[in-house]
Order: sequence, then C-alpha cells, then structure tokens
Amino acid sequence: MLKSIFLTTGKEVEEFEQKFSHYLQVKHTVGVTSCTAALHLSLLALGIGRGDEVLTTPMSFCATSNAVLHAGAKPVFVDVEEETGNINAELIEASITENTKAIIPVHLYGQMCDMRRIQVVAAKYKLKIIEDAAHAIEAERDKIRVGHLSDCACFSFYATKNITSGEGGAITTHKKKLADSLKMLRLHGIDKGAADRYTGRYRHWDMPLLGWKYNMDNIQAALLIGQLTRIENLWLKRDVLRKLYKEELSSAREISLLKTLPGSKHANHLFTVLVPAQKRDALLWRMQYRGIGVAVNYRPIHLLKFYRDAFGYREGDYPVAEEIGKRTISLPLYPSLRKTDVRYIMKVLKEEVTS
Repeated sequence: MLKSIFLTTGKEVEEFEQKFSHYLQVKHTVGVTSCTAALHLSLLALGIGRGDEVLTTPMSFCATSNAVLHAGAKPVFVDVEEETGNINAELIEASITENTKAIIPVHLYGQMCDMRRIQVVAAKYKLKIIEDAAHAIEAERDKIRVGHLSDCACFSFYATKNITSGEGGAITTHKKKLADSLKMLRLHGIDKGAADRYTGRYRHWDMPLLGWKYNMDNIQAALLIGQLTRIENLWLKRDVLRKLYKEELSSAREISLLKTLPGSKHANHLFTVLVPAQKRDALLWRMQYRGIGVAVNYRPIHLLKFYRDAFGYREGDYPVAEEIGKRTISLPLYPSLRKTDVRYIMKVLKEEVTS
C-alpha cells in the first residue's frame, strides 16, 4: 500500500468503510481523523449550531462536549446512572428546552446506554441522536448494536482503542444523503477527493459546502482492515481477562464495580474499579510505583477549569458523576495481558487499599 499512488483517501479507505459497515450492520461509514472530528462533523451535517443546545453526559472525555462547542452550540449535561455511569435516560426529558436539538449519549467504558428509551424521548421532541461510541465498537444491548437507533454513531481508533490506527475515527449512518454530506465536510467541502480527481481522466471539482480537513487516509485504513477480521477474537481475549478481574475482586474489601446490565454485551474497552474517594489518588501513585499502569476515566467534564469558568458549574451540580469521578481507577486491559499480570495487579490493589 505504501508503494501505491495514493496515500491519502482512496481505495483502502473505501474498503475499510465497507467492511466496518458490514461488521456493524449499518448502511454507510465515513472514515475521519478522530472521534472528535466525527462528533463535530455529525453536528454540522445535522444542522446543529449557534443558539442550539445538545444534551450529553459529564462522565466522558472532554472531547464529547468540546465538539458541541466547536459546532457553535451549547452542551447541557444530564447526570448519570449510579449502576453504570451512563447518561440517565430517565432524566433527559426534564433537561429539554425549546433550544434542545440533539442528544449525545456516551457508551461509557464499553457498555451501551439505554438507546431504546433515548430514541423514544428523541422522537417525542424531534431531536437528533449522535452516539459517542469511542469505547463501544463491539457493544450490544437489548439486541441493538451501536448505530442502529441514531442518526450518527461516532468511533475512535486512537492508540488505546480496541482497534487502532494510532489516530483515526469514523461515523456511521443509515442515511445516504447524510453520508454524502459528511464525506464532503471531511474534505474542505469539495465534491471530489484526490483519487476521484486524478484517477483516469482529470475531472474538475467544486465546493458546495464549507468543510474541514478531517479525512482518513489510506495508511490508517490499511492498519484497521486487518484488525477488523480479528475484532471478535480480540474481544474474547479481553473478556477472559475481565472475568478474571471480577473473580479476583469477589472477596475484595473497599473495592466495587459498575454493573454490566443483563442483555448487554460489554465491549470490554476499559476495566474500572471504584475505591474509597479519600484513598483514590494515593492508590494511583502506589500502583504506578509498583509498575502498574493506571488511569482515571474520568473526572467529570463540568468540573474542569474551562467549564467552571465558562458556564459557572460547581461541585454538587451532577452528584452521581462526581462520585464516580472521585472513586474510579482504570486498570490494564488489553489482549496480550497475561492472567498472571491480572493476579499481580489485583494482589497489589487489594494490599494497597487496605494499608
């Protein structure tokens, strides 16, 4: 592929888009440079901008709500479920105003939100749904896959994701007209990419829309195509490790887990535990000192400095998200992680949490 004429968007990107659509059982995929780009373009393509409000969750990476701001709209947060950390679908309706135009549910850690309930609310108020599925390529809930009940679903292929091209993202949709608009928006708003213009007889291009430079390239696509053939096998390896973690935690004091709901297939993107808030940061440092890579996913967005300053948020605004944010630790979870590594991680965690 590196010896081919086109390293930018071309046949490898098209092949990846077709295979990704087939895997997810959706009609169209548009490859882009990141999930942030995917969210941003989805909002623009759906006509969401200045003066509009978009409901989403404070328990996510800041890119989710940042994309809303980049589109010119305002993110409005809805608190999360205590059991899962996902946006609480029962609280969405109370947050809707005359300016609300869309909902961005985030499938946190790899477990899908209650998309059936969210779709009912969205239909009632004529709202668009854009799924942030950065964690959830393989996920299912109530026999529904990601992208099946939304206008757009957005994916990440960042270095830490379940399949990766280092950087990269994608948007899926069932609507051809929307997919066509997204393909123009990802490449400046012009109607022909380089491969279209220079393969065969030269064809002039036009610019029907004002777009961005968000197109996936053939190098990224080529890295992803092979991983798609192994995606379920990689998931199974992580699932074995996830079950071992849960088994090791069954007798652990002061450590708890968010719940995987019945009828759900967890994408096993992250394995997170909840520990006492007053011990969390010390535990992070002690585990790092003992050679274990850990992270916090996430501190709630509304308490980040920019959002406090811009919107006046303060502690207590979204108490469930805040409680999870104070207690959560993400432990290593990747296909080549050994069972002996999991046991060592749990041994250290249990020792340190009780010390």
